[in-house]
Amino acid sequence: MLATRTLLSKQTLATLSRQPVCFVHHGDYGNWGNTNVAVVFSGCGWWDGTDVHEAVYAMYHLSRNGARFQMFAPNQQQMHVMDHMKKKAASGENRSMMVESARFSHGQGTMQMQDLSKLDVNSFDAVIFPGGYGITNNLSTFTKDGKDCKLQNDVERVLKDFHRSRKPIGLASMAPVLACRVLPGIEVTMGHEQDDTSRWGNWPNTHMVQAVKSMGARHTVREPYEAYVDEKNKVVSTPTFMWETEYHYHYIFDGIGNMVKHVMRMSTK
Repeated sequence: MLATRTLLSKQTLATLSRQPVCFVHHGDYGNWGNTNVAVVFSGCGWWDGTDVHEAVYAMYHLSRNGARFQMFAPNQQQMHVMDHMKKKAASGENRSMMVESARFSHGQGTMQMQDLSKLDVNSFDAVIFPGGYGITNNLSTFTKDGKDCKLQNDVERVLKDFHRSRKPIGLASMAPVLACRVLPGIEVTMGHEQDDTSRWGNWPNTHMVQAVKSMGARHTVREPYEAYVDEKNKVVSTPTFMWETEYHYHYIFDGIGNMVKHVMRMSTK
């Protein structure tokens, strides 16, 4: 019996040693499962909610770096519903941000997606806002009011709470618009400050860069695969899909990854 147990133990160790690194990965920062991150959504889809790629990449990198995460969205109606094929608003449709965002929850519903009004800063180590036009249409009035926009009440509360608590805030593509509006003097990147079109892609939303600068933020030029870190305010931003590209999505993946790694790093301080 003892010999059998010894053999099984050796076989188990041998099996574990052959597993890919991710099987026993503890993340580049912090300890496995001890960092809890809130991820805020605004719907599902680039044109009327949260961009699918940015959201999924954020959750992948959080998981890869050993974090737990909880998804949140306002329990309110979207500004409109977009036909993503025609890039036009669909007539006669109304959808809830929270219900649409639950599409990201892999069928776990309210276990993984919760009303943003329930987000308590004391329960989390960091917060991340993936991008998409839900930032400017649903989480704020930027589409209508530009630099003078108002934020959805809970979005403003969450940003101020995390900033006041010295907990990191991660922002992708358009999301710096939110933080810059209510956290004066922060430093962010939204990519290039002019549309430097190339055969690889272009920068069609540079007016948003000018808007955040008008809000009092300091803007730094970065590429879509990079992240910029405001160490003083614990704000990490990445341009990602502010850069429009047909198929170079690996740059977006890398940009989100760099943002998440810095958020994780600062959450352990």
